[in-house]
Amino acid sequence: MIMIHSPLLRNIKADAFEEMCAFLSAKERQFEKNSTIFHTGDTIHEIGMVITGSIIIEHLDLWGNKSILTNIAAGGIFAEVYALCREPIMVDVIAAEDSRILFFHADTLMDSQNAGNNWHAQLLINLLESSMHKNLALSERIICTTPKTIRGRLLIYLSTQSGKAGSTTFQIPFNRQQLADYLNLDRSALSKELGKMKKDGLLDYHKNTFQLNHTGDGFTSSFLG
Repeated sequence: MIMIHSPLLRNIKADAFEEMCAFLSAKERQFEKNSTIFHTGDTIHEIGMVITGSIIIEHLDLWGNKSILTNIAAGGIFAEVYALCREPIMVDVIAAEDSRILFFHADTLMDSQNAGNNWHAQLLINLLESSMHKNLALSERIICTTPKTIRGRLLIYLSTQSGKAGSTTFQIPFNRQQLADYLNLDRSALSKELGKMKKDGLLDYHKNTFQLNHTGDGFTSSFLG
């Protein structure tokens, strides 16, 4: 199996990766865009790692309202908490595009007989760090959905993405509907506000590429408003 670039595999060498895959009964599966990888209520025993493509984690309430919690790109992992805690998964995991996923058996990972393997301790450290980063991402979403106005939510989200990219020009991982679901907004209202923000000179955009126009007090006052 080809070594994958992933934070989960940091400091794990190629030969150890092969051994790890064998011990954890790793299996690769392919999913078409918009197909469901895990359904709400599933009891799962595997940790997923995205090889190619990307996935979204979403929640659908009893009234059909959808909220996107996060997007996971190639190299990222998912479902580790539910697999390790053996609790039914409370979200849907959807392929955002055609994707290849590698699954590891969680029960085998926690088996004490594997503790002697040279990859085992490092894998657990990497798993903990990845989970901590995901907790930060969920906290980030809470911050983005705190403002009462549509513009306030958009500016916090876009400012955060700009900071991560280290540039005022950047791409986001969502289309318009997904962005609306992530920010808990109506799509038409979001699109209308983006048009207003573009007219006001705050930003420019094409599909999922954005450019923020930092105009000093004008940007700051709109952000605070």
